[in-house]
Amino acid sequence: MGLLSNRVDRGSLKPGDHIYSWRSAYIYAHHGIYVGDDKVIHFTRRGQEVGTGTVLDVLLISSGPTRPQLPCPTCTPPEDGNGVFSSCLNCFLAGGVLYRFEYAVSPALFLAKARGGTCTLAASDPDDVVVHRAKYLVDNGFGCYNVFKNNCEDFAIYCKTGLLVVDQGRVGQSGQAVSIIGGPLAAVLSTPLRLVTTNVYGMAATAATVYCASRYYGDIGFRRDVVKVSVEDLTRRLAIGSLQVVEPQITPARGSPPQLLT
Repeated sequence: MGLLSNRVDRGSLKPGDHIYSWRSAYIYAHHGIYVGDDKVIHFTRRGQEVGTGTVLDVLLISSGPTRPQLPCPTCTPPEDGNGVFSSCLNCFLAGGVLYRFEYAVSPALFLAKARGGTCTLAASDPDDVVVHRAKYLVDNGFGCYNVFKNNCEDFAIYCKTGLLVVDQGRVGQSGQAVSIIGGPLAAVLSTPLRLVTTNVYGMAATAATVYCASRYYGDIGFRRDVVKVSVEDLTRRLAIGSLQVVEPQITPARGSPPQLLT
């Protein structure tokens, strides 16, 4: 894993890898789980890779794949499924560059990454378990897509770790979502310094510290509002619309075990 880039070549991929590709202008990355045989399982809003259901979608959609996509005979039509579908690696990349998301990174390396959505402190489960979760969710779904609480990165992180944020009122596991929220938060919290100092470097340092802290404390490997949920139990709970009460099957993401929220 490089400090500046997690770029990999296709030949290094193995089933169970969490991969992603940045879309135009690096506005967002699309994430999925490589399951072998040139196939990737990923989560979308019925084929739309990112969306909020608001006017912001005009900007987000315009940043999507720019290369015309012809119908692919090997890929499941996303509009016919539940949002989780399988596609070939070429369709997943849509002309973009291939990157691999890294797990169980050190805190120093995590903080050295300038942008979220590339790595996590949390450890991955065995590859066969990861592939099983991804394939199971193709048939059973991953709930309703939400760009901040339940997006493609949340899906891939769940497949890799089995961990879910149980408070549905908060941002999900996605490092991208945490970065999006952390940036404006850092700017707001550093603004009062302008009233007492004109030191641009001090304000920049404060903003950077707040941003890094928001990313670190929001990472799935640090948070305590997460639970370990089997994929079979997940789909059952999605059917009844509740993740709040779960069996005591929590395993530690990093350090001490997260709290069980009921």
